[in-house]
Amino acid sequence: MRLLTIFTFLTFCCFAAYCNTITVGRTGQVKNLKQAIALANPGDTLLIESGRYLEGNIIIEKSLTIIGENFPVLDGDNKYEIFTIHANDVTIKGLKFINTGVASINDLAAIKVLDSKRLRIINNRFENTFFGIHFSNSSQSWIEDNQLESDAEAEHQIGNGIHLWKCNHITINNNTIKGHRDGIYFEFVTNSLITKNFSEGNIRYGLHFMFSHNNEYRENTFSKNGAGVAVMYTTGVKMINNTFKHNWGSSSYGLLLKDIRDSEVRNNHFVGNSVGIFMEGSSRIQFTENEFKQNGYAIRLQASCDDNTFSKNNFSANTFDLATNGTLVLNKVEGNYWDKYEGYDLNKDLIGDVPFHPVSLYSMVVEQMPSAVLLWRSFLVLLMDKAEKAIPAITPENLKDNSPLMKPYDLNKRS
Repeated sequence: MRLLTIFTFLTFCCFAAYCNTITVGRTGQVKNLKQAIALANPGDTLLIESGRYLEGNIIIEKSLTIIGENFPVLDGDNKYEIFTIHANDVTIKGLKFINTGVASINDLAAIKVLDSKRLRIINNRFENTFFGIHFSNSSQSWIEDNQLESDAEAEHQIGNGIHLWKCNHITINNNTIKGHRDGIYFEFVTNSLITKNFSEGNIRYGLHFMFSHNNEYRENTFSKNGAGVAVMYTTGVKMINNTFKHNWGSSSYGLLLKDIRDSEVRNNHFVGNSVGIFMEGSSRIQFTENEFKQNGYAIRLQASCDDNTFSKNNFSANTFDLATNGTLVLNKVEGNYWDKYEGYDLNKDLIGDVPFHPVSLYSMVVEQMPSAVLLWRSFLVLLMDKAEKAIPAITPENLKDNSPLMKPYDLNKRS
């Protein structure tokens, strides 16, 4: 073991001895980045001086570390993809990318990665880029501490901020993404982690999953996006400690779940959305310890969903806590706090003695006839709901909470 350790240390020292640093810029050894890449050996570091670089498409096909001083600007001149990387062990840090080209067929990006491993895209800035960071068929990489911002007004004018296709074991941490089509996009991505990102004001989704299994996203904020977050055709997703807020519009929601299986939604905040969660064709999902506050609909649960469990959640100040489009709904609702609950607790165990029916008659009317929402807060609606509570006849009998909590859960302690 000692001989192996000594051999590894000597190998590293020998490798480091042959790794050079090449300075690029006005006072550097070379003036432009393409020349520096051509001169560099695998493992070298390129130090980019502050300034503006217009070099068209820069292709990287060797393992390099590229570091900027005071965020030198790489300008795509509204024509080109800026970095195209086809190499393992590349680090890009401290650069500013602006003005990529725009194309309807090719996904032009500030940084495009193809068939590569162990990349680190760290602390860069992106402005007015079609796609910001685009990974294809790559793995074991990190995208951290980047700022991506664009100001397009329509989907066809812009690509996604961070786009992954057919990747695995990628960590996306602490990035800020604004003004793109989708903030973060996953398609055929597995075993990856999305943490502590802020995705705001994107035209379509703050986060978009498609056919991407066994991923986890934690402690992210999705705010004021066109339609919040969409997770589709996926299994084994963990959605924990995220905030979905102010995703508001006629067809907007905090979280869309479509054809999802065997997943977990825990400790999230849904605040001020048109719809907190919209579910269709989804099964075996655990919803626990979430807060639903000041949403139009807290949850819209389509009749195509089954075997889902809602427990230990807080529902307060929502127009509708739970709505569905069917009379037979095969899901479990138990042990939640509902601010609309008017029952009693004679034995003082903090659990209501009579069940709570979260689906109101009026919500079912609106589900079938959306224009009926104009009657909201009218005396007729109040009368309808009171009558239905007294003698349930139309709302789903099996969709009820048999042990509603009298006081809200303390959800400040996150797990």
